[in-house]
Amino acid sequence: MASVGSLVIERDKCLKAYNSLALPARAEYFCEVSSVIEIRDALAFATSNKLSVIPLGAGSNIIFAANQNGLVMQLRLAGIAHKYPEDKRCNTVDVTLSAGENWHGAVEYCLSNGWYGLENLSLIPGNIGAAVIQNIGAYGVEVSDVLVNVTAIDLLSGETLQLDKKDCCFGYRDSVFKNSLKDTCIVTAITLRLSRDPIINIGYPALAKYFLNIERPYSPAMVGDAVCAIRRSKLPDPKELANVGSFFKNPIISRSELRELQNKIKDEQVEFPFYNFKHDQVKVPAAWLVEHCRFKGYRRGSAGVHNDHALVLVNYNENQIDSSSGDLLALADEIVSAVKEKFNISLEMEPRIYGAI
Repeated sequence: MASVGSLVIERDKCLKAYNSLALPARAEYFCEVSSVIEIRDALAFATSNKLSVIPLGAGSNIIFAANQNGLVMQLRLAGIAHKYPEDKRCNTVDVTLSAGENWHGAVEYCLSNGWYGLENLSLIPGNIGAAVIQNIGAYGVEVSDVLVNVTAIDLLSGETLQLDKKDCCFGYRDSVFKNSLKDTCIVTAITLRLSRDPIINIGYPALAKYFLNIERPYSPAMVGDAVCAIRRSKLPDPKELANVGSFFKNPIISRSELRELQNKIKDEQVEFPFYNFKHDQVKVPAAWLVEHCRFKGYRRGSAGVHNDHALVLVNYNENQIDSSSGDLLALADEIVSAVKEKFNISLEMEPRIYGAI
């Protein structure tokens, strides 16, 4: 164990409690940072010891495929601030959220203060920092819809960066932080512009169905509760069953590819589901593809596909000290191959893999 200023740095740290798959990989060095000063101290330690740096949030969208060389830095930055516009006619609020805040906790906090726009993103696991990296989205809303800017720290210089929405190059589950800025900076805070007027967004099919027999008027709190109820009915709690939520992105294909697929499976007497995306593209539910390759409830060694949701891959060996990612990644490869063979669609994993198998 070493220390730099107020920072405590541990050696050979087990990471099982720091990832929702409960994989017992070990970190060569590990620290928890609660301030920008501590981040800079940690970066100085890493530089002086020629260590790579691996920022870690809630660990709900990562797979540790091996022990981690370098310094694993868990972000504990906390704090929520808000600012109303000077123009009193403008009924918005800018909310700045520190990267270590829990995402769902922040959604609830905003809702309780009458700041609206995040209800459809309720109960998404993880922390604030990862929300913009992944451009999280659900039920017709993405975090990029309300983002103003992102504050980050450059890993090499330690300097503070500020990126506006355009700089972030957001896409479907994508951002500049997964591309040109990948592994070059640490997100420390984000600012969102929310509405002080109630927003009711229930156009997404599952939400529309939920509210079909519920009497109006609807409130943002009702939308948030509905999203939580739908998610809980579909997705297992990682605290009870080790998983990273949706394992694959919903593929985006052209309408001509869609027509080819519809013709290909017409003899199977099933309707090929899709959602309009943009231009000449549609989004296909990855869960439907996986389920129609008969993987729902399938087991491979210590890994398996959840019985109720085909997009959730589970580590059934979470309580074993020799638990590893091997079976899980082999299962993922098997699913990808089967979907490609049957539908000629390439599935892409949502979680990030750290380390080789």
